[in-house]
Amino acid sequence: MITNSAGGWGEDSRSGSSRRGSRLLRLGVLLCTLMVGATAQQAIDPQTQAPPPPPTPDTSPMNSPPPATPAPTSVQNAAQLTLLAGKSLVLNTTERIKRISITDPEVADAEPVTPTQVLVHGKAPGEVTLLIWDEQEHPRSFDVRVEADVSDAAGEIKQLFPNEPIEVKASRSALLLSGHVSSEGVAKQAAMVAETYSKNVVNMLTFGVPAGQEVLLQVKFAEVDRSAVTQLGVNLFTPGSGNTIGTSSTGQFGGFTISQGNVTSTTASGVTSTTPTNQTNINLTNPLNLFLFRTDINAGLVIQALQQKNLLQILAEPNLIAANGKESSFVAGGEFPFPIVQPGQGFTAVTIQFKEFGVRLKFTPQILPNGNIHLRVAPEVSQLDFTNALTISGFTVPALSTRRADSEFELQDGQSFVIAGLMDNRVTNIASKVPGLGDIPILGNFFKSKNAQKSKTELMVLCTATVVSPGAIAPPLPKFPAPFLDKDKFDQGKPAVVPKPPAGGGK
Repeated sequence: MITNSAGGWGEDSRSGSSRRGSRLLRLGVLLCTLMVGATAQQAIDPQTQAPPPPPTPDTSPMNSPPPATPAPTSVQNAAQLTLLAGKSLVLNTTERIKRISITDPEVADAEPVTPTQVLVHGKAPGEVTLLIWDEQEHPRSFDVRVEADVSDAAGEIKQLFPNEPIEVKASRSALLLSGHVSSEGVAKQAAMVAETYSKNVVNMLTFGVPAGQEVLLQVKFAEVDRSAVTQLGVNLFTPGSGNTIGTSSTGQFGGFTISQGNVTSTTASGVTSTTPTNQTNINLTNPLNLFLFRTDINAGLVIQALQQKNLLQILAEPNLIAANGKESSFVAGGEFPFPIVQPGQGFTAVTIQFKEFGVRLKFTPQILPNGNIHLRVAPEVSQLDFTNALTISGFTVPALSTRRADSEFELQDGQSFVIAGLMDNRVTNIASKVPGLGDIPILGNFFKSKNAQKSKTELMVLCTATVVSPGAIAPPLPKFPAPFLDKDKFDQGKPAVVPKPPAGGGK
């Protein structure tokens, strides 16, 4: 039973192994058949093979080979070209040109005229980029700026405003006006003129008075004795009796001579006879006294001539500088004590105050936008007058004789003006008498004498106003011929000073 069972299992094992082997054989044959069939199919129909990978697209321009070097991507290293709208220029190259390109043909246009020349024409204000390739495909970049033509606008503005420093420039597509003008009206009018040439006008004109300007006032206070001038004017032309022919030869501010002429008579028959007058000539050493009030003579020269005749006295000649809009003052004189009585309870107190007298000047300048000077001047001359003095508690207090003016006007830079007419008329009565006899009623008039002296003086103030500016650079300091306290020069041959050791031996 056991043996049969074992033999039965052996047959089943052999039959199973044979079946597995046949399966493997059939599978191998099938695989070989499939492989051979696939190879034969590829040989028969090549269109059934797998498609190749897609090619990389070519980004180079059509009908042109790729450039040898890449085109510039920045205009930082590009050359700069500037031309006016409506103008042209020729650009020369060393290599033969193959092609050109410009970014905006509305601003500028470019075309080759020869193999090595490009004509660039500006059309409208703006900026464009011009690219040029040579035959080796080497590109070159140019930044082209087209500016507006401002020559016509600048010429018309200069003609309309010749005294105004107006500068006209082109800024991209606009006209730029810059500078400092005298008034706001000038700035607006210049902008209106510029708008006729361009729709875009940038008005940067400033107006008003520049900062830092000052006014220099040169003043002369002079006192003229008009009575003396009048006397000279009356007595000057009194050469004597008889017919006189006067001739003068002054040179330049010199004296002249009035020579006595001859008497000439003609009879009825036509005979002419000349008879000398035998009168001496009259020499006038200073003819400028004749022209004291003439406006065409320099006032300074007249004053110098009058000083020689003691007809004019210069009281003060100050030169004052004031900042624009600030007041400046000048005083040349003194102060006198003026007692003030203050009654109290049982006693009288006297306090002293001081009053100024002399030559005083106050002026306030204002520089106007058009360059003129608006000036307010207040000159004053005062002096002690003991004729009208008062006596207070035993103190003699003199009065003040004052001549003052306050004027406000406008003048140009460098012009002069004169303030005159400040008159001082004085009458001095001097009485002399014999002591005792002069006090007798009625009969005392025979022992008295009276003398009335009249004086007439005029104060003249001559001023010249000038606009000045502070210096930008300080003047250099004077140099010493040798260094200050040069040890080698001043201490030569002297023993050196050795400091004393501290007390205690330096311990």
